Amino acid sequence: MLLKHMLPPLVAFVVFIGGWELIAYLAKAPVYLVPKPSDIVAAAVENKHALWVSVTTTTLEAVLGFFLSIIMGVAGAILLASSKWIEKSVYPYAIILQTIPIVAIAPLIVIWFDAGMNAIVIITFLIGFFPMLSNTLIGLNSTDQNMSNLFYLYNANAFQTMWRLRIPAALPYIIAGLKISCTLSVVGAIVGEYIAGIGGGAGGLGYAITYAAARLKTAYLFACGLSASALGISFFLLVNAFSKWVLSSWHESEMKKDS
Repeated sequence: MLLKHMLPPLVAFVVFIGGWELIAYLAKAPVYLVPKPSDIVAAAVENKHALWVSVTTTTLEAVLGFFLSIIMGVAGAILLASSKWIEKSVYPYAIILQTIPIVAIAPLIVIWFDAGMNAIVIITFLIGFFPMLSNTLIGLNSTDQNMSNLFYLYNANAFQTMWRLRIPAALPYIIAGLKISCTLSVVGAIVGEYIAGIGGGAGGLGYAITYAAARLKTAYLFACGLSASALGISFFLLVNAFSKWVLSSWHESEMKKDS
């Protein structure tokens, strides 16, 4: 069954890579213009230490920003869902913050927090924050009214209703926010490295991409880009596995369906 699902994308991958290798070889394109897949692999192996350092640096920044967006996003949504007055007062400003391009406020972040890890984590947090806030708030506000009435009949207070009913009911929405925010965190970390990163031996993938592009090391540029993509995919797969673990026993989105 697994082979049946894996075979079509695997065949497509082999055909694509093989075609790319063959066309680039026959066209005799310069490596700095169109590198072959074999050139990309060779560049990754040649620069494996620098690439590994860049990947680990970006991973750390992305993870810190991601967890910060989870904590602040969920906590902010709970606060807004606790009071319609607070939600109507504050939520519009969260939307405004989301609509401001991150490159417009990144220089301010650098001024306030200095270039380097702190500024990059803040930028990553800002990019991943709104999906967590918005999805969690929608989930908290989508609680079944009949269940809310039942809790009211049993004299449950606001804290008990939130903790025992609204947050569990919002879990599918929270996880949907996680799936969006986890990939955006990688994008945010790389964007942060473009704007606020520090180069040298400890630079992340954003710095490595800039370095490779400036020196026309196109094969290494591809290797860095593919590493960033692999990092984002890894984050998503981890969150997807968490989703199955949390929801598979009770929510239809992850329950196995009878064929």
